[in-house]
This record gives sequence, structure tokens and C-alpha cells, in this order.
Amino acid sequence: MGLFERYLSIWVALCIATGVFLGNVIPGTFALIAGIEFAHVNLVVAVLIWIMIYPMMVQVDFASIKDVGKRPKGLILTLVINWLVKPFTMAALGWLFFKGIFADWVDPQSANEYIAGMILLGVAPCTAMVFVWSQLTKGDPNYTLVQVSVNDIIMVFAFAPITAFLLGVSDIHVPWGTLLLSVLLYVVLPLIAGAVTRHKLEAVGDGHGLSDFVHRLKPWSIVGLLATVVLLFGFQAETIISQPQTIVLIAIPLLIQTYGIFVLAYGAATVMKLPHNISGPASLIGTSNFFELAVAVAISLFGLHSGAALATVVGVLVEVPVMLSLVAIVNRTQHWFVPVLGVEPRGGIKKGKG
Repeated sequence: MGLFERYLSIWVALCIATGVFLGNVIPGTFALIAGIEFAHVNLVVAVLIWIMIYPMMVQVDFASIKDVGKRPKGLILTLVINWLVKPFTMAALGWLFFKGIFADWVDPQSANEYIAGMILLGVAPCTAMVFVWSQLTKGDPNYTLVQVSVNDIIMVFAFAPITAFLLGVSDIHVPWGTLLLSVLLYVVLPLIAGAVTRHKLEAVGDGHGLSDFVHRLKPWSIVGLLATVVLLFGFQAETIISQPQTIVLIAIPLLIQTYGIFVLAYGAATVMKLPHNISGPASLIGTSNFFELAVAVAISLFGLHSGAALATVVGVLVEVPVMLSLVAIVNRTQHWFVPVLGVEPRGGIKKGKG
């Protein structure tokens, strides 16, 4: 592991502190950057996420994607966790804490909005950042791409009905522009760019051009991640300082949900005897959230300064530190997984089962 990856938790902590500090010192600058958006998608953040994803997309081998169908269990695990478990456990935890445990500390209206924000996070599985988590756990990039792509297709049709059911409303408005633009920016365009780059590099040289190019690009993924952290925490710096107690109350059920879903998914992966480089991404996809979509829907449904919007923002705040801790767990538990035919010591699959 390189310097960035080895001490990634430290860099992220420093970027969090930097973002909060700068957000309070020069809030106008962050407000200006926050205003550079289209269909509720911040274009500056989109560029940084694109920088994170592109090096990983270059590693996708389309010739190997067809073999994913021979190993369907990892995909099935992801879909079950994302669409049959996660939205409903998130809603249940929201009701448990804000209608029960924390009922004396928040007013009923705010409680309802916090629950709504949590539900929006639970129904929006991760699209972009999961490629980062997959790379950090040495996941199979081809399999991860298929998992994300299938999730995105299902999300187009299932997001509104499940959200409407859990929120108890029938006229929910989904910003389809945000959903479709996000998929285009975070999956389609980087994938096309990566495929074109890979094709050109494979067509020339002695075969080392691709590996050398990926090696040179790899640090940029981490740079993009760190810059994104600074921006996200800078955007919410004033909220973090002005409402620390509320943020803690919202963060508690979100943390329980995140670690609980991970334990469920990762435990199921071990029982299903999935390879390590499929188990890690499969569990992390179900654990992380498509926070861009959740924030956009919360703002459009309840308003910029609503409790629902705040809850989705807290989801953003806890996402990176928590996911890094889960990445560490995945990397340290590789020995839990029994090697199968074609699996290399570091988890890379050549032609394994699963």
C-alpha cells in the first residue's frame, strides 16, 4: 500500500477538520461552490468523484464481465440487502429512536422529518463511492461494476414506490433529473472513458502500458476522495458547529444501521462462501448510501432547512469515516474466507466460482 492508502484514516480526519475550519472561516467560498449545480447535482463534487472513479473504470475488463453470470451469489446478496432489508431496517430504527428513545428530546414534527431523511438514505444504495471502497478492499472491479449497474437500474423503478410506502405518502416527487444525471456522471461517462483508455493502451506497447497507467493514476483516486471530504464538510460546517446535539442524535441510529447492515451482509457472505474480493464490495454496496440523491430528494420534498435535509446531511458526515472503518475490517478478515479455485492470495479472481 502507498503512503496515501496506509494512512488514509489520518488524511480523512485532517480533511474533515480542514473542511469544518474553512467552512466557518470562508463560508462565502463554499456557498459559491455549492451553487455550481445542475438538477441538484453539485458539479464540482461530481468532477472530484469522477476523478476517483475513472482510474477504477480503466481496470474494468469487458471481456470478463460475461463471466459474472456464472457467479450470481454475490449479486443476489447485494440485491437482497439493498432492496429487501436495508430500507425497512432504516425506517424501523428511525421510528425506534425518534418516536421512542429520543422522543423527549425532539419535537414530533422534527422527529417525523428526521425519520423521513433516514428513510431516504436507506432507499438510496451507493452508486459512486462504492468503486473507491471496492478498490481499497482489492475487490473485483468487473463484478463491482455489474453490481452497481444492476442496482442503478432497479433504483430507477423502485426508489419512488418504496420511499412512498415507507413515508406513507402517495404523491412523492422524485427528481428524476438528479437520479439520471448522477448515474450518467458517476457510472456511464467514467465507464466509457475507462473503456476507451483501456482499449488504446492494450492496442500498443508490450502489455505493460495499462498497468503502468493505472499505477500512475491510483493516487488521484485518493486525492479526489480527500478533496470531496473537504468540500462536503465545508458545505455543512455551520450546521456542525450550530447543532452538535441534534447531529449526534441522528448519527446514533445511522451508525447502528450502517454497522448492523454490514455485519448481516458480511456474515451472509461468509456463510455463502463467496470469494473475498466479491464479499467485500457486496457488503459495502449495501452499507453505503447514494447521499447525493437522498439530499436532493429531502430538499425537494421538505425544504433546504428541514429536519429531513439535516438527517441526509448527517448521513454524508458519517459516511466516509464509517466506511473507512469497514474497509479496514474487510482487509483484516481476509483469512475468514476459504480460498477457492482460481483465487489469488490477495483475493484476485482468475476464474473462480462464487
